[in-house]
Amino acid sequence: MTSTTHMASTTHPTGTADAPDAAQPAGPAGAGLAQKAGTPGPAGGRPAPAPASRGGGPTRHLRVAVVGSGFSGLGMAIQLLRKGIDDFLVFERADEVGGTWRDNSYPGCACDVMSHLYSFSFARNPGWSSTFGKQAELQAYLRACADRFGVRGHIRFRHELLSATWDEDTRCWHLVTSGGEYTCQVLVTGTGYLSEPAVPDIEGLDSFEGTVFHSSRWDHEHDLAGRRVAVIGTGASAIQFVPKIQPEVGRLDLYQRTPPWIGPKNDKATTALQSWLLHKVPGYQRFRRNFNMWGREILAFVMSRPKVAAKMQKMASDHLKKSVPDPALRAKLTPDYVLACKRLLFSDAYYPAVQQPNVELVTDSIERIGPRSVITADGTEREVDTIILGTGFQATDRPVAGRIRGRDGVLLRDMWKRQGMAAHRGTTISGFPNLFMLLGPNTTLGHSSQVVMIEAQIRYVLGALEEMSKRNLASVEVRSKAQSEWNKKLSAKLDGTVWNAGNCRSWYLDEHGRNPSIWPTYTWRFRRQTRRFDPHEYQLATSVGAGRPAVRLP
Repeated sequence: MTSTTHMASTTHPTGTADAPDAAQPAGPAGAGLAQKAGTPGPAGGRPAPAPASRGGGPTRHLRVAVVGSGFSGLGMAIQLLRKGIDDFLVFERADEVGGTWRDNSYPGCACDVMSHLYSFSFARNPGWSSTFGKQAELQAYLRACADRFGVRGHIRFRHELLSATWDEDTRCWHLVTSGGEYTCQVLVTGTGYLSEPAVPDIEGLDSFEGTVFHSSRWDHEHDLAGRRVAVIGTGASAIQFVPKIQPEVGRLDLYQRTPPWIGPKNDKATTALQSWLLHKVPGYQRFRRNFNMWGREILAFVMSRPKVAAKMQKMASDHLKKSVPDPALRAKLTPDYVLACKRLLFSDAYYPAVQQPNVELVTDSIERIGPRSVITADGTEREVDTIILGTGFQATDRPVAGRIRGRDGVLLRDMWKRQGMAAHRGTTISGFPNLFMLLGPNTTLGHSSQVVMIEAQIRYVLGALEEMSKRNLASVEVRSKAQSEWNKKLSAKLDGTVWNAGNCRSWYLDEHGRNPSIWPTYTWRFRRQTRRFDPHEYQLATSVGAGRPAVRLP
């Protein structure tokens, strides 16, 4: 999965804009995606199959509850402990930490942001094997962080968040998980935006008699050797797994709706000299991280200006021209939108794989799926026995939003459907006191590492907790005016950028064409604007008791 440049990317597994954290509440698509009638899903790191009995014991109250144990949730837990806050639990639906990097185990899954930047600044790793981290290595890194910082005792595995309801009288959240019920003063979600697969609505998909699975729910027990395989989608995941499975399969039909811009991926193994420098020279790894972080800020300048992005497009178009000599195939692989309007991807292996004799690139739209075939709009029927969905994630319809009810029982998903997905500083939401959303609306990056954004938000949450403790506050809730002003400025920043005006339809946009995903400028600006929790932007409640708490102005 290319991390970003969600990439999660976040990237999705791929790196930057993906990235993301994908460890949390399973939506309908995530848990119910069938491989084949009667075929179990992948075992490791999957949601609990059924809610556990909640019993009749007393409900445990927590100061902080964290949902998810990917980069966001794990980072939050680590920093809580480092600040001396130990009255918290992390609720994880699976049986191990890792989020996106646990769930996306498809062949070739890797990040496209340099590992020194796509890792915690407080947990640098001098032992990365190459420029860009691979799935197994990133997952091992997150497991090691959980052990190193002693947070495993605070994690409740196989505890899927089923619902979170705000109680106005007691000023706390009531949580129902698959492993029990809890209350907490502060709720932090670390569920990311690449946690639930998006399954296309194609006629006949449910009745396909072969094997079907999404790339993020890879069926490792299904042998692809000699199979007739249809891959639907050519995004960040597909460009990584297609080169890996192409030599194995008998035939591969690759269904492309929109071609991506793909640049070369300069992934190199760590040399002995580099390893020595990283391990022995104080500050060298920090220098490498910061150099890469500030260098990537140049991309934010480019991507906010479509005319400049169009000039940078030559890098990707030259890569395509060099890699694909056949003009007819090259035309099919050439996007008709400005570079980075959709996520910019990186690969040296995808174009060679597409040109192999057993691969057919299909650009006609899929009309329907038969019991053992895929039928396109031109009437062509291609027999297949396996369908792999590389169709991305529910990035603008966060599944966790369907499980959180704020003041007056308002469901977050319903409010966002009415008003549009939005938050204040990407983190807090009016009408939802004491709720902090890591990688919330407009925190996705198109140019750098999501871990940079995550750490900035964690610092912001810690500032809120410190303010609450100092003032003995029961709750903080962002004022609607502050949230509205923040999003007006965001909207103005997004206008005219390549993400909004690049002539494409991307997963960054919602059904109304609005962009609730991208942070449209430099990461240093987001870090600066979340450096301090400003109580003047919030409504503060100072007491808990019968009836509604007293509210005071800051």
